Amino acid sequence: MKYLGAHVSAAGGPDQAVLRAVEIGADAFALFTKNQRQWRAKPLEDTTIEAFRSACKQHGFGPGQILPHDSYLINLGHPDRAGLEKSRAAFLDEMQRCEQLGLTLLNFHPGSHLKKISESECLTRIADSINHALAETRDVIAVIENTAGQGTNLGWRFEHLAEIIGQVDDKSRVGVCIDTCHAFAAGYDLRTPEACTATLDELGKVVGFEYLRGMHLNDAKSEYASRVDRHHSLGRGNIGLDAFTTIMRDPRIDEIPMVLETIEPEIWAEEIAWLRAQMVDG
Repeated sequence: MKYLGAHVSAAGGPDQAVLRAVEIGADAFALFTKNQRQWRAKPLEDTTIEAFRSACKQHGFGPGQILPHDSYLINLGHPDRAGLEKSRAAFLDEMQRCEQLGLTLLNFHPGSHLKKISESECLTRIADSINHALAETRDVIAVIENTAGQGTNLGWRFEHLAEIIGQVDDKSRVGVCIDTCHAFAAGYDLRTPEACTATLDELGKVVGFEYLRGMHLNDAKSEYASRVDRHHSLGRGNIGLDAFTTIMRDPRIDEIPMVLETIEPEIWAEEIAWLRAQMVDG
């Protein structure tokens, strides 16, 4: 089973995200549980929590079909102590919000060294940050997203993801989310079925499919290996449609939320329907 959806707005409350997912024919979705561009948010109220849980139950969304994303401000590999502690506190809050909502996944960008520490030291700080959050929570899995490698962001090589996972104490509570646009921009070719399969093989070899907890399905405005993060609608960018057909037919990818972050919300329903159709040969 492949669960398909999009990153929908939670304006008006997280329960509204569920309804927006239903509207586009999704059986998976992503959302922010707070404003992604602010450090602080008011605590979730009991009525908000109950409304979300009730909407999920009513429309058949289990926690394994929902991939919340944390704040863009968080840098779990921050080189400065004050910035690191602020990020760790915000990340823990995000994890706890997921717990309150009954969610078991939290997708996040790993972090940046800001040219102040080595890549290796930054990756260790990211792993330590994950360990801190896991020690204070019970059920939520930390899902590391690969990046395009813009600026000083780490996570653009599969080896970065593997190095972080290797330093996380509880391997059962860490995973990865692979964004196709980010992978392509980072230098992983996806433009033909053969290239896409080779990239997936590399993911399996370096990271392991047992850690794959989600995917972001996006075409790319950015050029191959450009290290530039620019999403596009499926088939309208430099990746092309073959990659997404290949992904949808790969038996190693199953039972995870596969989420569109493409740039035209008005065609998400069409993109989801097209992706579903790719699971049938011919």
